[in-house]
Amino acid sequence: MSKPKVWAVINQKGGVGKTTTTVNLAYYLAKAGKKVLLVDLDPQGNASSGVGVSIRSIKLSLYDCLAEAKDPKDCIVASEWEGLSLLPASTRLAALDTELPSTMRDRVLKLKQTLAKLDDEQWDIILIDAPPSLGLLTVNALVASDSVILPVQAEYYALEGLGQLLETMQIVRTGLNKTLGIMGILVTMYDGRTSLGRQVQQQLRTHFAKYLFETSIPRNIKLAEAPSHGKPIGVYAPACSGAKAYAALTKEVLKHV
Repeated sequence: MSKPKVWAVINQKGGVGKTTTTVNLAYYLAKAGKKVLLVDLDPQGNASSGVGVSIRSIKLSLYDCLAEAKDPKDCIVASEWEGLSLLPASTRLAALDTELPSTMRDRVLKLKQTLAKLDDEQWDIILIDAPPSLGLLTVNALVASDSVILPVQAEYYALEGLGQLLETMQIVRTGLNKTLGIMGILVTMYDGRTSLGRQVQQQLRTHFAKYLFETSIPRNIKLAEAPSHGKPIGVYAPACSGAKAYAALTKEVLKHV
């Protein structure tokens, strides 16, 4: 059996649609027949709540795997949707920096070691929702992943942050994960009616043409509402523009499988 693909959705800036992308991509990949494990690495637990799981109600979480070497198979919970399961977050992840081994290499390999304990044949894709920072948890995600998806909001400050993130990825490639790749850069919260949105997208095309997804995610009120209902957009409002965009993105992503 081939090993599952491990992809991380990463941006150190908050509010760029990172968790929205992770949750909805996971849902549409499962709907396409893939066995998907959504790994919530963000202490806020938004990816967990986005698929209807309250991190306050769970007994074991990703924290227990990373800090106490619990078997991840004992921490996984099934979602309501066939093919999609969750390795949930915990608020205790925020304190992980003080609880892991002192040597840097051991600290940044924890997530990779945890995922290695899973049965390969059980999953086709492992999708990691990283926190909005470039700290220890995000570096763990980079070390554990085959490729990353980079959501970028259609604004100029987002372009500056992208450069910093790419530098961090290069550092990780140097000694910790030499095969780390970029699957694609995803423009989020795009409004083609504004000159700013069009200009930012054009700059991305100019500098990152080979990485830019054809699909852009529009500004869409239904996408903003869906997490409060604990549902992916494909369940909450499947006919809206946001749902159609994530369905289109999934078709692009499946080319990489």
